[in-house]
Amino acid sequence: MKFGNFMSKIGESPIQIGKDIKIDISGTTCMISGKEGALKFLIPSLLKVELQEGVVQVKTQKTNRQSRALHGLYRSLIANAIAGVQKPWQKRLEIVGTGFNVKLEGENLVFKVGYSHPVIFKKVEGIKFQTEGNNLVILSGSDKQLVGQIAQRIKLIKKPDVYKGKGIKYEGERLRIKPGKKTKTADAA
Repeated sequence: MKFGNFMSKIGESPIQIGKDIKIDISGTTCMISGKEGALKFLIPSLLKVELQEGVVQVKTQKTNRQSRALHGLYRSLIANAIAGVQKPWQKRLEIVGTGFNVKLEGENLVFKVGYSHPVIFKKVEGIKFQTEGNNLVILSGSDKQLVGQIAQRIKLIKKPDVYKGKGIKYEGERLRIKPGKKTKTADAA
């Protein structure tokens, strides 16, 4: 099956940049900086990033399959970086369970989630930790991928239990709770 000269629809759309965003493109390096921080990208040689009057455009050098795949990806990565240096990305994690809590000690998070010892999650460069009450953690940073990755690592400290729902989950995440043995035997009788 032969594909034509189709280009990525996402990759073709231009990215509008604000006046407080500074973008420096030199060779295969793209540096994006704003009030919330700076992010640096290495652009593949198959792509070319152009900056014109407040608009960033990602273009392909070739029309092969790999360049089409990278076109939309790098356009999205650059758009996320521009959005992140203007307003930081956030993930909110909820700690659910009797006696489960979290607190901020210095720059580290300390979780009490049913283990015999508190779990300390150390500060990560580029991520800001906040807590609300004793059962909500807010992660924020300019790099969307890093924020999501750290949120997932925190969630893995105590995954939500499928029978009781206790553990660390994203705020607003709906869990599918399995029925226990007692419920199954009561229904069979």
